[in-house]
Amino acid sequence: MPMLTTQDGTEIFYKDWGSKDAQPVVFHHGWPLSADDWDSQMLFFLAKGYRVIAHDRRGHGRSTQTDTGNEMDTYAADVAELVVALDVRNAIHVGHSTGGGEVAHYVARAEPGRVAKAVLIGAVPPVMVKSAANPGGLPIEVFDGFRAALAANRAQFYRDVPAGPFYGFNRAGAQVSPGVIDNWWRQGMMGGAKAHYDCIKAFSETDFTEDLKAIDVPVLVMHGTDDQIVPIADAALLSHPLLKHGTLKTYEGFPHGMCTTHADVINPDLLAFFKA
Repeated sequence: MPMLTTQDGTEIFYKDWGSKDAQPVVFHHGWPLSADDWDSQMLFFLAKGYRVIAHDRRGHGRSTQTDTGNEMDTYAADVAELVVALDVRNAIHVGHSTGGGEVAHYVARAEPGRVAKAVLIGAVPPVMVKSAANPGGLPIEVFDGFRAALAANRAQFYRDVPAGPFYGFNRAGAQVSPGVIDNWWRQGMMGGAKAHYDCIKAFSETDFTEDLKAIDVPVLVMHGTDDQIVPIADAALLSHPLLKHGTLKTYEGFPHGMCTTHADVINPDLLAFFKA
């Protein structure tokens, strides 16, 4: 399997498909998933002539099950090492959920010429947890509950999340896909419990406000109005105004996992932004 060994010895699995002369699109997955969560997008954009790249974040998927470095500074540093190793320039970085935080943190620090555009989909910025400065956020008890459920019975927790709120399968009239649920569980259980546990703090408590303000490239912010994991009111609606060159696109009734459930809508919208 293709692997990058980072400076601290962590092995990062990645996929790199398509012509090396084509414009690269780099995909950043959500918690606790892997690069496989982008299958629909990778195949779509490969067919459109792009070079498509996706990696398993440290502690996730096929990458090393690290017990350290499971926070945004290191995640972004891993991305920086990967793009240098693969000679990625003028890239479009697309992040979903936690991956959106990773994109914001990386793009704000990227070397000139590395990044052309960015996309945040159902993304965690600017900050998820409730505080005096973020009164609309989710209480810390919500994330403590995630940690408790993971520690008590990770396998069942990773069944309940996709079967319920992640894809909106808990909504009346939802077209439930057992295969999608199983694939989420498969990806989650491939990763390391310690890394996933630590990542809950990373995605919920990291404040990306200054990252968003620092980004100079065009950014598309996409969010479903029925996102039960990262509620739109405290995410996209706050992130968009902080961006110098931001565009907000909302999707009525779409869930957190809309890249999977509504790929037929999301992929063409991404393509339009890429080409704009």
